[in-house]
Amino acid sequence: MGILRFFESIRTPVLDAFFSVITHLGEETFFIVFGLIFFWCINKKEGYYLLSVGFIGTILNQFLKLIFRIPRPWVKDKSFTIVESARAEATGYSFPSGHTQSSVGVFGSITRWENNKAIQIICIILCILVPISRLYLGVHTLLDVGVSFLIALVLIFGLYPLIKNCFEDTRKMRILFGGMVLLSVVYLLFVSLYNFPADTDAENLSHGIKNAYKMFGCTLGIFISFEIDRKYINFDTSGTLLCQILKIAIGLIPLLIIKAGLKAPLNFIFGGSYVADGVRYFLLVIFAGCIWPITFKWFKNKTQKSELTASTLKDNN
Repeated sequence: MGILRFFESIRTPVLDAFFSVITHLGEETFFIVFGLIFFWCINKKEGYYLLSVGFIGTILNQFLKLIFRIPRPWVKDKSFTIVESARAEATGYSFPSGHTQSSVGVFGSITRWENNKAIQIICIILCILVPISRLYLGVHTLLDVGVSFLIALVLIFGLYPLIKNCFEDTRKMRILFGGMVLLSVVYLLFVSLYNFPADTDAENLSHGIKNAYKMFGCTLGIFISFEIDRKYINFDTSGTLLCQILKIAIGLIPLLIIKAGLKAPLNFIFGGSYVADGVRYFLLVIFAGCIWPITFKWFKNKTQKSELTASTLKDNN
């Protein structure tokens, strides 16, 4: 707790606001947005890389949380205070840090893949700042963020050569995505069948079970999306700037509808079961991976024609 006491002693309103903003970069929403920007608009292979690091990292992170069941710092030490704005997102057990896992996974993967020095420097800085924000806000210990950081690094460097060099080999990619589904099934069976001790926090356990169904939906979704895209779509990420903006801006609308709008209807259909969360995230990944990309060729053709028409009119004038 020593380092947390140090950060507690130097808190100021300005630093509170700064690290409260920085820590959001480790949340699920930013992982989805960054993953889709690369997957839809920049490099499909890199997109699969980011998503794979994120999905596998999340499963391992959630598995460790329920294995060790370590409470948050302010629960272990009642005299310790946190920055209150961070409490709402500090769900589940403390060890290891989910925000660190997600942020280092995303920005570390971008650093490993990209050759642009400016992008690499920015991403490295964010890989450092987000874990520090978790310590500063008081929601994680140094061990929490350190272990997540190491797991993310192992996945970043372990998956990079596999996806970089084997992406065109359908069989090897099937093994990767099939392995991800299997890993999620193992975690799902663990939370469903393991006899947790009587003192296990019910809310934290519920959070872990919900995430097990979510990750099963995500991994099954990416496996099926890869198969459909490889066989029938084979979408292209290139396009004009207008094309890319439209793909992201319009595509996020149905994604938000699936993520937020379908929550209540699916909970009603499945009687409040965690299965509803698995179905919702499965639909989320299927839409992002093989339904919305069907429109990309149309967006590309339309925006190219519009820009060509605009350029012709300009030349004539």
